[in-house]
Amino acid sequence: MENVLRPVIVIGASVVVTLVVGWAVDKTLVKVDARHPETPLWGLLRRCRIPFQLVLCTALLRASYRAAHLAKAHTAAVGQILSLVLIGACAWLTVRVASAVVDASYDRYASTSHNVARVRRVRTQVTLIQRVVTAVVIVVAIAAMLFTFPEMRTIGASMLASAGIIGIVAGVAAQSTLGNIFAGLQIAFGDMVRIGDTVVVDGEWGTVEEITLTYLTVRTWDERRITMPVSYFTSKPFENWSRGDPMMTGTVFFHLDHSAPIDLMREQLHLVLKECEQWDQRAWGLVVIDTTPTTIQVRALVTAKDADDIFTVRCVVREQLLEWVRREHPYALPRLNTAPAPGLDAEPPRPPAAPPTSDDIGPGPGAR
Repeated sequence: MENVLRPVIVIGASVVVTLVVGWAVDKTLVKVDARHPETPLWGLLRRCRIPFQLVLCTALLRASYRAAHLAKAHTAAVGQILSLVLIGACAWLTVRVASAVVDASYDRYASTSHNVARVRRVRTQVTLIQRVVTAVVIVVAIAAMLFTFPEMRTIGASMLASAGIIGIVAGVAAQSTLGNIFAGLQIAFGDMVRIGDTVVVDGEWGTVEEITLTYLTVRTWDERRITMPVSYFTSKPFENWSRGDPMMTGTVFFHLDHSAPIDLMREQLHLVLKECEQWDQRAWGLVVIDTTPTTIQVRALVTAKDADDIFTVRCVVREQLLEWVRREHPYALPRLNTAPAPGLDAEPPRPPAAPPTSDDIGPGPGAR
């Protein structure tokens, strides 16, 4: 009977203590979060409940499993498994806590800052920092798991003795990967491009959706995703429309007939912009910038607060002005003249006839 009750008591007590402590910690976080609504940290820490309970339960079992007298022939193996689970659970808990702290810091900064460019910069930096911390924690956890095996300790000592040679070989083999990692850190802290920026790369216009240590994802206007190595943005030129002040100026071009009413068209442009919500009312204008023997080129200038709005304003101006010209002044649309030029209706004069020759006249009446 004792052999049955002992493992039940040890395992059951560990589970009960884990559940009670986890419930108490969760209730405490709920109360603290209600008292301090200005920071989301305490609410985010509630996501750590499962890894915290796993760490606590594994630690209790690791400390008391010998007292259960369960599987005595495999005591060392059970202890080894519990140690591996404990290391993995501690790494999981560390990543969750770090993620909660980083997210809380970013949310608090974003809610108090009115500078969109700075908020994007901080978001990019904290995202990459979070990925670096996660990668370091995983590497340390795997190394700790390996060093729990006695055989791996000897291998580890040998690896440390030859670390210089291994580092050189790894550096040469992973030159491209390391270059992308350093490029990612340069992008994060050099403020070259940020999450949410509007960029033009290789002729494609889109928004930066994700930045990692090795690659960057751009979401185009038609919902495609362009994945590029981060080293591209440190070695090649690209357009960043959100760099600094996001406000932009756009242009719309029209090819019209020489008889187009420019003054009336200018007034109509102003009316169209007044009804367009995306126009920021900073500037507008309409001028003739070029002329050809058959048409004139008219440029409409508009402004907006960012790249998305300037695209909308340009489309609205283009559609409504063309509709206004077609409806009110159709003669101003470019035409191809096919009528004959004046003076060419009469039949052209014929050249004078050549004088007749003897061959044309033929022999006279006295000829034989």
